[in-house]
Amino acid sequence: MKRLLILLVLASFMAPLATAQEEPIPPKRSRMAKMGLFGGFTPGYLFMDVKPINSFLAAGKGAALSEGGIFMTGGAGAAYIMVLQNVRLGGMGLSGGLKSSSLELSGLRRDAELSVGMGALTVEYVIPLAPRLDLAFGATIGWGFMDLTLRQSTGGSNTWLGEQQILGGTSGTMVPPNATRILNGSFLLWAPTVNVEYAMLSWLAVRVGATYSMMSFPSWRVDGKYDLLGVPTDVTGKGFMVQGGLLLGTF
Repeated sequence: MKRLLILLVLASFMAPLATAQEEPIPPKRSRMAKMGLFGGFTPGYLFMDVKPINSFLAAGKGAALSEGGIFMTGGAGAAYIMVLQNVRLGGMGLSGGLKSSSLELSGLRRDAELSVGMGALTVEYVIPLAPRLDLAFGATIGWGFMDLTLRQSTGGSNTWLGEQQILGGTSGTMVPPNATRILNGSFLLWAPTVNVEYAMLSWLAVRVGATYSMMSFPSWRVDGKYDLLGVPTDVTGKGFMVQGGLLLGTF
């Protein structure tokens, strides 16, 4: 009986020690200041309004562009600045485009190609939500562009001696059978961003996010040489965009 009492007393002292050893260690990443750097592939889908462009194409008997959105490809990278806790600076770049074609009974073909791109500096504040899981709020500011390339062709093969095709037709022809014009637009780009990032490994992370790209102070030219006036203000590359990403670095 005496031995049993001694064992019970010892057990009462050992139980708190055993419980303390079994308690999980608090996750280090959830409270520590973020540090590191990364870069990677960040595709996106831009939902911009192309109806004003389609109205312009329809007036010239061209085919309309798809209004379902533009797939964008590019990359992004950033590094924590350490001076401000959980703040990182970086950069990004994306581009994408749409195409359309129309063919008349006479054989005259009209092609339209819309290219949209953007490049900007980024600043983000990161909130650790859980081990390996972060929420990043930020903003971008930089430059965006939109090029609309218009081509007209009579079809068939071009030849070295086919001056009617290559040089714009015979004397007196008002519209060359083969012609190309490029309308170049450039804009100031600014956009708020939000991203959710999960580090699958210490060097590999995935990202899902959204942004709304806004483009202001447009400047338009024709073929990069001549000013283009009277472009409607709703012809711009702004719009809501969803993004993904595969990032390499230290997380």
